[in-house]
Amino acid sequence: MHPLDNTNVESFTIPGAKVFDRYFQCPLDYANEATSRKIKVFVRHLVPVDKVSEMKRMPFFLYLQGGPGFECALPSSASSGWVKVAFEKGYQVLLLDQRGTGFSTQIAAESLEAQFHTDDEKVDYLMNFRADSIVKDCELIRKRLTAGRTDKEETRLTLLGQSFGGFCILTYLSLFPKSIQNAYITGGVPPLVDDPDKVYRALYPRILKKNVLYYNKFPADIARVQKIHKYLSTNGVTLPNGGNLSARRFLQLGLAFGGSGGYDAVHAIVQSAANDLDRLGKLSFRTLSTIQTTQSWDTNVIYAILHEAIYCQNKHSSRWSAERILNEAPFSKIFEWRLENLYDNRPIYFTGEMIYPFMLDDYAELRPLKNVANRLAETRWGQLYDIHVLNNLEGVQVAGVSYFDDMYVDRKLSEHTASEVKGFQQWITNEYAHK
Repeated sequence: MHPLDNTNVESFTIPGAKVFDRYFQCPLDYANEATSRKIKVFVRHLVPVDKVSEMKRMPFFLYLQGGPGFECALPSSASSGWVKVAFEKGYQVLLLDQRGTGFSTQIAAESLEAQFHTDDEKVDYLMNFRADSIVKDCELIRKRLTAGRTDKEETRLTLLGQSFGGFCILTYLSLFPKSIQNAYITGGVPPLVDDPDKVYRALYPRILKKNVLYYNKFPADIARVQKIHKYLSTNGVTLPNGGNLSARRFLQLGLAFGGSGGYDAVHAIVQSAANDLDRLGKLSFRTLSTIQTTQSWDTNVIYAILHEAIYCQNKHSSRWSAERILNEAPFSKIFEWRLENLYDNRPIYFTGEMIYPFMLDDYAELRPLKNVANRLAETRWGQLYDIHVLNNLEGVQVAGVSYFDDMYVDRKLSEHTASEVKGFQQWITNEYAHK
């Protein structure tokens, strides 16, 4: 049965759209497709309410979520935003939960423990959850949904990728360029590197600039962060879910500096925590709960255990790149967290989108995966991008926006990548933030 003819699919409406919840059986390991176990991949299929009868002829617009390791949320409405624009251009929209996220065979410490007996099995399993496998899922879904179409142009996808979704798009262009008609990237033109070292050497100075801007806006937070840091360095603090709130973990709140409103959000937590120490002599449950829910590495573990792997290809491994680069000069002196090395009048700088080995002890949901994550950090990964294919693209329009002050994706590395993709139209702006 053609997927679009399946009347058993759960469906409902939101303003402007009929939504179909679709599941696809995909091979876990595409290198051994015939014998591989299957996993379930979930897609929300949105169709304009007045065009449901035209589904079999309308082209598809596929959205790839940022991350890695985050599911794609259901929009509250299709009557505004980019979904409305896609509808007006004649598309139906696919919102993919990338494998391992949301309803697509979600990965968590508990699910891995239920399925596998050894860490070897877990590592082998998790090696199939990078961009290359995500893209192959998309290609399988594209073929199934466009089966029976005689016009080849009507079988091609238009793609939109945010952040890590843009990384996936470049892999899609490398593997299946003839399956794509248009590709649009927002804040996610990936660096064409073989490992993350160059990425982090460029990232730490950008985070330093963000810290300077933060403390310029909230100068009283210099003393507040020092007080909080000293407290966390001299007291064991447990979060509601059993995780440790160490000084280093607290400084990871700087991840928010790259998004709209991020400075204010961090300031609110800093102000709340400092106020707790003044009135209670400890951090309140409310503050601890806010910090825990602000940091998503417990709920989206792929974001931690496979984050550095998104930069690895051509038989290279990450080897805890962010930690290694942090210990290089001058970063080891600038981003110092050890209490004995800090001075009373020195701002303590937050870190950002880096993954560190200490997280495997501090985050409750990462602890069971400590050995697995260490093994993955030593894994030598296969190819993600084919520069020859990207240099010679034909018949596909590619455009992307990069941001001057993007904390998450280096603009200069993105400009180099854009120069390697034939016909890439790049817009660089400071009008918007990464998210």
